[in-house]
Amino acid sequence: MTAVRLTIGLALTAVALSTIRADDWPQWLGPRRDGVWRETGIVVDVPAAPKARWRTAIGAGYAGPAVAGNRVFVTDRLLPEGVQNPANPFARGEIPGVERILCLDDADGRILWKHEYDCPYRISYPSGPRATPLVADGKVYVLGAMGHLNCLDAGSGQVLWSKNFPRDFGAPVPLWGFAAHPLLDGERLICLVGGDGATVVAFHKDTGRELWRSLSSGKLGYCPPTMIEHAGRRQLIIWEPEAVHGLDPETGRPHWSIPFAVRSELSIPQPRLEGDFLFLTSFYNGSLTLKLDRDKPSATVVWKSKSASERPDKTESLHSIMPTPIVRNGYVYGVCSYGQLRCLELATGRRVWETMAATRRRVDGRMEPADDRPSMQTERWANAFLVPQGDRDWLFNEHGDLIAAQLSPSGYKELGRVRIIEPDDPMAGRPVVWVHPAFAHRNIYVRNNREIVSISLAAGK
Repeated sequence: MTAVRLTIGLALTAVALSTIRADDWPQWLGPRRDGVWRETGIVVDVPAAPKARWRTAIGAGYAGPAVAGNRVFVTDRLLPEGVQNPANPFARGEIPGVERILCLDDADGRILWKHEYDCPYRISYPSGPRATPLVADGKVYVLGAMGHLNCLDAGSGQVLWSKNFPRDFGAPVPLWGFAAHPLLDGERLICLVGGDGATVVAFHKDTGRELWRSLSSGKLGYCPPTMIEHAGRRQLIIWEPEAVHGLDPETGRPHWSIPFAVRSELSIPQPRLEGDFLFLTSFYNGSLTLKLDRDKPSATVVWKSKSASERPDKTESLHSIMPTPIVRNGYVYGVCSYGQLRCLELATGRRVWETMAATRRRVDGRMEPADDRPSMQTERWANAFLVPQGDRDWLFNEHGDLIAAQLSPSGYKELGRVRIIEPDDPMAGRPVVWVHPAFAHRNIYVRNNREIVSISLAAGK
């Protein structure tokens, strides 16, 4: 009887802890790293004039915030007085500056601690860091754009251990900097690193000791390590610009590799698994869908995009640059190369519909421009991040608009939208905000190059 009560008690405790954690957004794409917002008690209608819980001035960056307990973690970059980023975002001269890791109080946005270090940039699009902090067990793990990996005490900001990928592994700095969000798996912190035999490296989460390294590739890319479970087996999916690989997460030993070479090293969006199908998308080379074997860890190609052009008139599937698509009930929903929100049939790649409504701004309630076709002059890389929640989807686009919509095979149904932050990054040739928000504690948290803001989306507020 005692054992039964103990088992039930442990199970209830696990459920309670799971519920508490589910309210946080402690890493890239949330608690389960799948981009789904599972909280309830959220507003039915998008507020017309939402009031910020708080706003805090910060520096520039592309890294989204992480929320854990009563703390918010975000990274930024500050330039010395008189120094500016180059007008040409592809320029790669050395730009002095510091990267910072900030810890804020979720009650009022007050900065509780900060850690900063000298970090000259030699990358394109040099606004600031790319990778979202990862918070777990009282520690916060942060990867900077030039390859500084820091593990800090989440309470005090004390550095517990650190690595420098170019120095420690001879890793070349990617064109757009290190951007692959680290993955925590048990005692392993798994990172895309680079260098000889070290495309992917597992570090001990508490000490930084190397546990294993795996793969050699000419280029690193930007796609975060992705853990999947299929047919009762866990596999670590690594997609670098030459191929996609399935690895044993405990040892790093490769199970299978499928060639998928992409131009300009643009392996970025996280692979998506549904059933036996693993879906990937890239800017120039389009999509690849693999079928995973249920009897052994292996994969075969189901279909692959024929076009290697990102031009709207030459893309037949999905050519995403940044946002990770939604894969649901046999369909893919994602943003293509010039801002086209598209729906594809997962098993075949057949395009079901597309619309520009989600990535365009609205003026006096009207889409601008009104023509529902992408502009070759002004909408290259147009972007929106997609987050399912309950029976709808939240989209945050590059204009700073938060949109509630329903995505289904029958089309795009917009339920409401509101501007919540101003786009201020000029690197795309137009002002944009290219940052994935966090959804936690029934709030949304998002930043631009000047501030981070928290807005309540709780029903009844």
